[in-house]
Amino acid sequence: MFERFLGFLRELPGASHEDDSEDPRIAAAALLVHVMDADGARQDVERERIKAILAETYNIGGSALERLLNDGEKADSEAIDLYAFTSVLKRNLDEDARIDFVRLLWEVCYADGELHELEDNTLWRIAELLGVASRERIAARIAVKTRIGSRTIN
Repeated sequence: MFERFLGFLRELPGASHEDDSEDPRIAAAALLVHVMDADGARQDVERERIKAILAETYNIGGSALERLLNDGEKADSEAIDLYAFTSVLKRNLDEDARIDFVRLLWEVCYADGELHELEDNTLWRIAELLGVASRERIAARIAVKTRIGSRTIN
């Protein structure tokens, strides 16, 4: 199922959007960055995990990867809310793909081996806006935690 999600995301239109605010790739990058920054302590391991997610998801590297990450960071810093990003993804992803995206967000949360309560809360808000049920959000969290382990979990 995860491979289907990656394939679906790869097929999304990219930089051809005249309005970057409607680009699902930038919306995804911005939400990944937002989760990374939720606890107020940006760590290199979290940023590297985001880069790996974006590289694998969109099959990009080098300057294209850096540009997407920078665009996501810029979009997140200029945003007034999460809805601008979640609405783009909700329009472009089916339910299974949105659940898989939530799983990717958990990977960023756990990249440093810890889950901070602000990361957990931010991810809950994003999942709600994406229309991902609590049951699915929690299942994704458990799956990621089980796979990569962590020092702290609620």
